Amino acid sequence: MSDAYARAGVSQSHADASVEALLESLRKIDPGHDSRQTLGAGHYASVLSLDGERGLALSTDGVGTKLVLAEQMQRWDTVGIDCVAMNVNDVICVGAEPIAMLDYIAVPVADPEMMREVGKGLRAGAERAGIEIPGGELAQLGEIVNGLDLVGACVGLVDLDAVVTGNSIEPGDAVIGLPSSGLHSNGYTLARKALEGIPLDDERLGRPLGEVLLEPTEIYVRAVLDLLRSDADVRGLAHITSGGLGNLLRLDAEVGYEIDDPLPVPPVFELIAAQGSVSDEEMGEVFNMGCGYCCVVAAADEQTALTVLRRHYAKARRIGRVTGAAGSIGS
Repeated sequence: MSDAYARAGVSQSHADASVEALLESLRKIDPGHDSRQTLGAGHYASVLSLDGERGLALSTDGVGTKLVLAEQMQRWDTVGIDCVAMNVNDVICVGAEPIAMLDYIAVPVADPEMMREVGKGLRAGAERAGIEIPGGELAQLGEIVNGLDLVGACVGLVDLDAVVTGNSIEPGDAVIGLPSSGLHSNGYTLARKALEGIPLDDERLGRPLGEVLLEPTEIYVRAVLDLLRSDADVRGLAHITSGGLGNLLRLDAEVGYEIDDPLPVPPVFELIAAQGSVSDEEMGEVFNMGCGYCCVVAAADEQTALTVLRRHYAKARRIGRVTGAAGSIGS
C-alpha cells in the first residue's frame, strides 16, 4: 500500500507483519478452560460466548494522529467523539448493540481544563451512540509521551445466533453506503503531510481547514441498529476505515464487490490528493473517500434497507453489488 503514506512515515506492510507477529503468541494462550471465542481474528470485533446463547462483543481503538492536529489547534472538545465512534462503529459490525466503553488517556502531565474538554467529547459521543462510560484510566507518562493519547475499549451484547459475520453474503447482494463526515480518524499522518503548506485558517473549503480536519467521526450505531431490527436480511456490515472499501473483504465470504456508483467524494480529499500528489489508488487505500460505513443486504431487501437507513442518512444509497470474483474490489 501507499507510496505517499510510507514517505509520510507509516508503513502498512510493517504494521500487518507486526500484528501477525503479535498474534503468533496470542493464539497460544491457554486460559485453562475451553475458549469462549466464537470468531477468528480479523473481524471488526471479537465475540465471546457468555452462556451458549448470548455473546459479548469487544473492540478497542484510538483516535490516532488526529490528536496532533487537535494539539496544534488547542481544541480538545471533539476528539472524545472520535474515540467513541471508532469503537462503537466496529462493535456494531458483528450485529452487537454497544452498551459501554472505557477510556484510557495518557498525557505527560494531567491538565484539568484539557480533561474537561476531552470529557465533553466523550459525553457527546456516548450519547450519540447510546452507551455509558462507567470508568477509565488517566495516566501521567511524561517519560514516554509528549502529547495526548486517547484510546477506548467497547463492549456490546449480541445473541450468538444473530452475529453478523458476512458468511451468508452471495453474488447479487446490494452494498449500501452511508456518508462519512470527513476523514474520520484515519490517514491523518498522510493528510497532515500533504496539507502542511496550507494554514489551518485557510477557508478554500468553505470554512477553516482546521475545522474541516477536526470534524468528528460519524457514529452509525442508531442507524445500523434500526436496520438490524427491520425486516431486511442484513448479511454484512463494514466500518470503512484505513484500507477504504477494501474493508469489505474483511467480511467472512468468498466473494468480491463491484462499486459502480460510489458516494460523492468530499472536497477535502481532493485537496489532499492535489497537494500531496497522491494517486487515486492510494487515496482509496488510505481514506474512506466519503463512505464511512457499508451495509450488505439481500438484493430483494435493498429498498427496505434504504427506507430504514434514509431516516438517518438522506444520502444513503446502493453503491455497488456483490460479485463472484472472490477477493476483488472493482468499479
